[in-house]
Amino acid sequence: MNIETIKTLGDLKQSNYQSKSIKDELRDNLIQKIKNKETTFEGVHGYENTVIPELERAILSRHNINLLGLRGQAKTRLARLMLNLLDEYIPYITGSEINDDPFCPISRYAKELIKEHGDNTPVSWLHRSERFAEKLATPDVTVADIIGDVDPIKAANLKLSYADDRVIHYGMIPRANRCIFVINELPDLQARIQVALFNILQEGDIQIRGFKLRLPLDIQFIFTANPEDYTNRGSIVTPLKDRIGSQILTHYPMDLETSKRITAQEAKLLEDQKSSVTIPDLARNLLEQITFEARKSDYIDAKSGVSARLSITALENLLSTAERRALIAGDANTTIRLSDFIGIIPSITGKVELVYEGEQEGAAMVAYNLIGEAVKSIFVNYFPKIEKLQKQEEDSPYDDIVSWFFNQKEGFELLDNLREKTYLEILDSISPLDDLIGKYQPNLAKQDSYFMKEFVLWALAEFKLLSKNRFLEGLQFKDPYGSFISGI
Repeated sequence: MNIETIKTLGDLKQSNYQSKSIKDELRDNLIQKIKNKETTFEGVHGYENTVIPELERAILSRHNINLLGLRGQAKTRLARLMLNLLDEYIPYITGSEINDDPFCPISRYAKELIKEHGDNTPVSWLHRSERFAEKLATPDVTVADIIGDVDPIKAANLKLSYADDRVIHYGMIPRANRCIFVINELPDLQARIQVALFNILQEGDIQIRGFKLRLPLDIQFIFTANPEDYTNRGSIVTPLKDRIGSQILTHYPMDLETSKRITAQEAKLLEDQKSSVTIPDLARNLLEQITFEARKSDYIDAKSGVSARLSITALENLLSTAERRALIAGDANTTIRLSDFIGIIPSITGKVELVYEGEQEGAAMVAYNLIGEAVKSIFVNYFPKIEKLQKQEEDSPYDDIVSWFFNQKEGFELLDNLREKTYLEILDSISPLDDLIGKYQPNLAKQDSYFMKEFVLWALAEFKLLSKNRFLEGLQFKDPYGSFISGI
């Protein structure tokens, strides 16, 4: 259909255009995508077998939808991606405030215009990118904002009585006719405002300042809600929940690989950062594991959730930490070091809600401990498990490393801002590390081996085979018992 040539209602009739509701539009286009084996929600990972099938069933059922989940679970993104299921263009009566369908006008303006001009009524086209409206539910939202109100200025300019419905100024919902309308954080919406949505969802009429208008609005409603809000700030009133067709539970990524894909997709990294800073795959795994550790930490409020944005901003901070270090040292290129993870602590502390014990511990210390817990969890995927109770006569793969540190009476320091060459030389000096990595990770790339060496040191410290002390300029590793025996 060539929309450039369709300018009037008569042209539209001759084109054999078939009008349909937005829910039918979404349903028909979804069916076509499924038949063509196309991805319906591009860029959303981890929901392929859980959330997306439920969302597709809700669309096929022509339901209004409530996406219920913790923060950072792509609820708003899913709602916005539904735009891709709309027709590219739809016609509407030119000048209509509520996007009147030329074949099924509902406003007084459109009806009178068609009555006056007939087939010469001007028609415009609305692109699907303009068919999305969104409102964040806040305590200051009023019925006038979302439904409408009487406009005294319009009444004065048009010399109309307040009894004339032409004095009405439509709110956000009527203006979103034939569009997707999203209300984020629905429980935050005051109960009296939620009540105002009853008739719109079920009966299709609105009431404004005594006017009861029969406006069968054609809207696909998407609501988002956080379970935490049900107790903290409000709730969804029961009759409104009853009018929402499908409630779909979202969730966090269930495995590291999915989480890594999301982080890599969403992190805003500059090309010069990517080219100058190399990120070992182990570093990416460790970064994601920190988020998984946070979600099960006793110091963090599980009901509040730990957003996927933690990993995203942490990756950005991690690269910036390495970039800053390289600039200070004068290195053109560098590889992520485990000590660079100290730079992601601000990304963690701003993304978690601590329980009382966490507050007592301190946000920065909780974040630092999460890095240690992530190291412990990932370590067993690469090296033999370290037994807490090991018989003295049994050899351990880590004995040589511990013995090496036993002979370092002054301890072993690894400073944060070492030049790349110096950093490599210092780690190369611990020869037992090469033997351990060569035995258990023989196919590891040379450029990734230094991160692995530092990773082993951190892990041995977390498992109490070495001691690790943080000071202003870096880290010190020591044998925990050697210093005690020597009196240092």
